[in-house]
Amino acid sequence: MSKKDYPTIALGTWSWGKGMAGGDQVFGNNVGVEELRPVFDEAMKNGLNLWDSAVVYGMGASESILSEFTKQCKREDVLISTKFTPQIADESSVNPVEAMCESSLSRFGTDYIDMYWIHNPADVERWTPCLIPLVKSGKVRRVGVSNHNLAQIRRAEEILSAEGVHVSAVQNHYSLLYRSSEKAGILDYCKENGINFWAYMVLEQGALSGKYDTQHPLPAGSQRGETYNPMLPQIEQLVSVMRSIGEKYGISPAQVALAWAIAKGTTPIIGVTKVSQVQDAVKASQIILTADEIGQMEEAAEKTGVDTRGSWEMPMI
Repeated sequence: MSKKDYPTIALGTWSWGKGMAGGDQVFGNNVGVEELRPVFDEAMKNGLNLWDSAVVYGMGASESILSEFTKQCKREDVLISTKFTPQIADESSVNPVEAMCESSLSRFGTDYIDMYWIHNPADVERWTPCLIPLVKSGKVRRVGVSNHNLAQIRRAEEILSAEGVHVSAVQNHYSLLYRSSEKAGILDYCKENGINFWAYMVLEQGALSGKYDTQHPLPAGSQRGETYNPMLPQIEQLVSVMRSIGEKYGISPAQVALAWAIAKGTTPIIGVTKVSQVQDAVKASQIILTADEIGQMEEAAEKTGVDTRGSWEMPMI
């Protein structure tokens, strides 16, 4: 599949499964194969066939659940995106990137991954070259870098291009409340170089969905609740602007956030655990916001004064 064959939205599986860095701890969710099968089926029916996972999400749990569904599809009908996370690398392996990739290939029961990422820039010089043999062997179709700043993205491209491989995509945290990749020139760099920009946490783990406010906080005891509940008073005015724009189109604040990310030229990654969320994403992908509406939201977002950079992220600027 060429880049243009990729759908406008990617579906995220960070909140699928349990365990370390899994859906129960981070999101306060508890969903498994039975609950998620209709979600997967609805997405595929609507042409949303790009699925983003990582070994570190629940230490294999997310990939294992996703693989239950992808194994039942023709391989060419589904696009699998997963990641090498340096912090959980098997240091005893000759090529720890290949070793983690092999564990993903085994879980998915496939001989190639469509999009393979270096999850963070823990050591660009060490890990980036390890992608090259994976591409040359055909185990990986395309490679990307996540949570990298502009200098690190450029350096990764230098290392790869020396061997005829290229950075196909960048995956960073990007939302109305966190536009550091835009301000740092990363979006422009990607556009100029034909690189896809995937935006994760577009909904700020639900804080921009319109479902939560000071009267209805995020799940107590979850990491996202601890992070976002203190910010809800500042975020409310932005969500109000998003809601009024959404009313013009008959869509929710969550759908407005998605339409905004698409309008900015990015591929938003949406975490899905319900059929309705897939249907909402499909509708959002069909909405074209005006420049004035985009400006109103960005102005309201700046006024919140909140910083939603994740604890795992280095500053982009």
